[in-house]
Amino acid sequence: MNLLEAPWIPVRDAQGTRRWIAPHQITENIDTCPIVAIDSARPDFNGALVQFLIGLVQTAWVHAGREWDRHALLFEPPPPDQLHALFAPFRHAFEFDGDGPRFMQDRTLGAADKPAQNDIAALLIDTPGEQSLERNTDHFIKRGRADAMCADCAAAALFTLMSNAPAGGAGHRTSLRGGGPLTTLVIYDPESAGHPPRALWRDIACNVLEANALLRMCDGNKTALEYTFPWLVAQGLLQPSEEMQPLGAHPAQMFWAMPRRIRLDFDTTEAGVCAICDRENGPLIAHYITKNYGLNYKGPWRHPLSPYYRSKPTEPALPMHPQPGGLGYRHWLGWILGMARDGKRVEPATALSAFVESNSSPMFRLWAFGYDMDNMKARCWYEATFPLFDLPAGDKAAAETLKEIVSRLLDSAEAVAQYLRWAVRDAWFGDGEARGDLSFIDAAFWSGTERAFFDSVRDTLTLIRVNPVRAVEASDTLKLQWLDHLRKVAINLFDRYAASGAVEACHPERLAQAWQSLNRQLKGDKLLMSIGLIVAEEKPARRRAS
Repeated sequence: MNLLEAPWIPVRDAQGTRRWIAPHQITENIDTCPIVAIDSARPDFNGALVQFLIGLVQTAWVHAGREWDRHALLFEPPPPDQLHALFAPFRHAFEFDGDGPRFMQDRTLGAADKPAQNDIAALLIDTPGEQSLERNTDHFIKRGRADAMCADCAAAALFTLMSNAPAGGAGHRTSLRGGGPLTTLVIYDPESAGHPPRALWRDIACNVLEANALLRMCDGNKTALEYTFPWLVAQGLLQPSEEMQPLGAHPAQMFWAMPRRIRLDFDTTEAGVCAICDRENGPLIAHYITKNYGLNYKGPWRHPLSPYYRSKPTEPALPMHPQPGGLGYRHWLGWILGMARDGKRVEPATALSAFVESNSSPMFRLWAFGYDMDNMKARCWYEATFPLFDLPAGDKAAAETLKEIVSRLLDSAEAVAQYLRWAVRDAWFGDGEARGDLSFIDAAFWSGTERAFFDSVRDTLTLIRVNPVRAVEASDTLKLQWLDHLRKVAINLFDRYAASGAVEACHPERLAQAWQSLNRQLKGDKLLMSIGLIVAEEKPARRRAS
């Protein structure tokens, strides 16, 4: 089975038909009935397979030395036969079985390593670990869900694990971006029928970098294919020391990083139905061999599809990861234009930033996804899309104005969310210890204010286009409207959570005090200062006694 030739990627076309294709077929029927999305049985596979295709197109264009004309290729893509020819030089790197090099599998592992054999279900990131099985705590994600997989699903699972690999014990390396990284992509989403239709190819094209932008990330002179596809040679030849640094690889290896040593067992396959795609699709793989101490990615790697952050200006940038509470509009500004708050700086994904700087069309959206990991444990898969609007492409002054206004909107929302959480806690517990998780209150607040936030962003962009010099000053009315909405949502949620229920179960005095405290904070100067409607007075310096 070769992953550049076999139809192994599940997709859905514009008519809703599900089928499986080879990578070069993504541009089939692009003008009549295009392929619109990956359609696997798991959301993490969907996210990984989109990155697989982006990485393949990016790698092919860079190694071929061809210029990437995004606008032209977005709407006039190469036909399948041209893509097939473009991918052909890598064919030997995408063999999935056989005796030679196999896609993302350690060629040094073999029959002598059978004691290190794992069930195939362990390739899935959310599979319960040994400790969960011993303690019988696999309540929601059960054991035994994937006893055997077809080769198509095993390939998707393998790539998903390599891209998201969490900490796995002594020597079992995390992915190049750490365990469960956040990925942010641009996707094409036309608003009217007058534009070319949605197509998976157009999502891919939005996230491919120009060659020069990619080549300066690592060592673009390492053109031998083993520096891009590390499974083509023994690991020791690529990583002679204990770490894999960016200068030891071609930049395209970031899409094909191989932190785990794995080799699938094709010798003892089974017959039956695949536990993932529910098809009778050839022999099923039930086991794989694994060993620790794979490629140890360290140093200033900067994956093009992930945003990064710095806790301090002098510290290296680290990839972002989803956190409890999910993905919401409070992250939007940092992911799109970057932002600094409380000493922490968020920097957009390189591919997304390149797109925003060269495009000012509203026909695109932001797609963010990833695992919220607690060390080796997958707590949740998060996924969301957000509008991109017609941002001021290439206009740095307009971008800074937008950041200044929107960051004030976010600061005030953060403050009100905190006031609401404190008020509900005080109404329930008073001065006593707060018990339980109150994050659902924050989630309800962010959800209830999301539409108004993006309406405010749209109005802000209008102000900037009308008068970019005076946009900040002209935004006061918009800010007052935003505050009014925040107050209404906070009061409604307080009434829902703190003031509802049986009277005998409430504490009227405590409830009244919490209500009064919330109202004072919602009308206080501190909230007005957070949104920039009043300026904090500087306290006079104290004189030292002589």
